[in-house]
Amino acid sequence: QVQLLESGGGLVQAGGSLRLSCAASGRTFSAYAMGWFRQAPGKEREFVAAITWSTGRTYYADSVEGRFTISRDNAKNTVYRKMNTLKPEDTAVYYCAARRLPTAQGMGVMGPGSMDYWGKGTLVTVSS
Repeated sequence: QVQLLESGGGLVQAGGSLRLSCAASGRTFSAYAMGWFRQAPGKEREFVAAITWSTGRTYYADSVEGRFTISRDNAKNTVYRKMNTLKPEDTAVYYCAARRLPTAQGMGVMGPGSMDYWGKGTLVTVSS
């Protein structure tokens, strides 16, 4: 069974940045897409960003385009997300997710209900 472990969340001031990590174990992810969803209080879980493992191509939600970047380390089966210019509306629990076969863009289109694996989440709180 695949396990996903997120880290890097915390409290940050508006305009600051954070780097989130998602470490995967249990199997190879060469045929997977991996990415991030988030869930703010009172809202549904939404797609944020994803990366196609084999190619490194990325896809971002419109709400974070230009501020968030996602990358991977093949040797460590780890995906990273750098979040810049954070805003209070970015406050949410951020979840790492993985899905076999699709591209990063396809992962975003499918939505959270189609993911194969989930991490436990890491809380990001942005203060004003």
